[in-house]
Amino acid sequence: MASFTKFLEAVDGVVWGVPLIVLIMGTGIYLTIRLGVLQFRKLGLALNYMVHNEKDGTGEVTSFQALCTAMAATVGTGNIVGVATAMVAGGPGALFWMVIAACFGMAVKFSEGLLAVKFRVIDETGHALGGPFYYIENGMGKNWKWLAKLFALFGVLAGMLGIGTITQVNGIAGAAKTFFDPNDQHIAFSMGGIDYSWATVLTAVIVSVLVALVVIGGIQRIASVASFIVPAMIVIYVVVCVCILIANATAIPGALKEIVASAFGLRAAAGGALGAIIIAMQKGIGRGLFSNEAGLGSAPIAAAAAQTKEPTRQGLVSMTGTFIDTCIVCLMTGLTIMVTGSWNVGLDGVDVTIRAFGEGLPWSQSAGAFVLLMCLAFFAFTTILGWDYYSERCFEYLSNKNKTGLLVFRWLYILAVLIGPFLTLSFVWTFASILNALMAVPNLIALLALSGVIVAETKSYFDRLDTGRLK
Repeated sequence: MASFTKFLEAVDGVVWGVPLIVLIMGTGIYLTIRLGVLQFRKLGLALNYMVHNEKDGTGEVTSFQALCTAMAATVGTGNIVGVATAMVAGGPGALFWMVIAACFGMAVKFSEGLLAVKFRVIDETGHALGGPFYYIENGMGKNWKWLAKLFALFGVLAGMLGIGTITQVNGIAGAAKTFFDPNDQHIAFSMGGIDYSWATVLTAVIVSVLVALVVIGGIQRIASVASFIVPAMIVIYVVVCVCILIANATAIPGALKEIVASAFGLRAAAGGALGAIIIAMQKGIGRGLFSNEAGLGSAPIAAAAAQTKEPTRQGLVSMTGTFIDTCIVCLMTGLTIMVTGSWNVGLDGVDVTIRAFGEGLPWSQSAGAFVLLMCLAFFAFTTILGWDYYSERCFEYLSNKNKTGLLVFRWLYILAVLIGPFLTLSFVWTFASILNALMAVPNLIALLALSGVIVAETKSYFDRLDTGRLK
């Protein structure tokens, strides 16, 4: 396993090299310019649309439920574990590039949501199916169907073997073990020279059962659960982080200075500044994409199910997901880690954030660990649900809506959740990172190719809105 993990790390270094970073950031910057920095000019309107659904739209769930389904898939271990791993591997500057990428990523997420609704397919039963595979096929033309299928294949693999299952349940299990059995006193079994605690085993079983109870019910049940859990947990998590920042307010200026200095390689040894900047950008943008999924092509799959008649309106709603996920939740996590000095004490993964929560407020280390465990568990659980929906829709596209195959896929997905905690942290995150990159490339190509459609649709919407032809 160690040699295979090293091989994956080498592949990860290639796929997340300078070309992909340039493609992701370049697409965000290009769309930002063509849309006239819409993500900043229309953020207030987007937040208003987020909580006010259309009354006569066509789709399977409300716009808010579609957003919550997408947020369920984005607000997960990436916000807690991903931020920590990025800052440990890339330095505090990774947080800076994560937020910068998200600012441009909002334009990307807007474009994805718009195209998802414009090119979606709704059958006679009212079932809506859309996302990159359809805006590639229907928007770019039939000659590009191979690219649409490639995206769908990567989406299935990412959902079942990467970001959707293994990384999420691995994060939950890791936090549960740290809290309930930190000294490995209750070993259930050993495998490959690694001891597995009963806390890990029970976590795997419990999460798998809960996932099964929800995903069998389809999009309506997933959306209902997500629209209740996601907003509540985001508020609770941000409030706790703000309390930690207030308690450590004197450390904030120094933390901000360190983040900026690290982002531009100012702390690197002579001659190493460029390398430090590239590493910080790689880790920040890579983990940022893992968290907010702007450019990944996953969120538009949920957006396509929204009850709406206006692609632009749903695009605005979609882009709020990136703002909330990274510019609020990830930023709060990163600042909490910085003010408590938890990023450079030799810890990794969820243990970094656990320490930040334990040290940040005048409570016991175990109390901080428990609060984070609960937040992580709910975040990761909803991410598993959201990604089940994404990967199911990708499988549905690949299999031409084969119902038997879809049922088998759901049970395989649940099985992947069950075995997730028994894979190593390095392997899990590296494999998920590679799949993210493979998904992003076809989607970003489509966004660039269809940028003219995005601009024209946006202009038409706001012309009608400004002249009173829309309410």
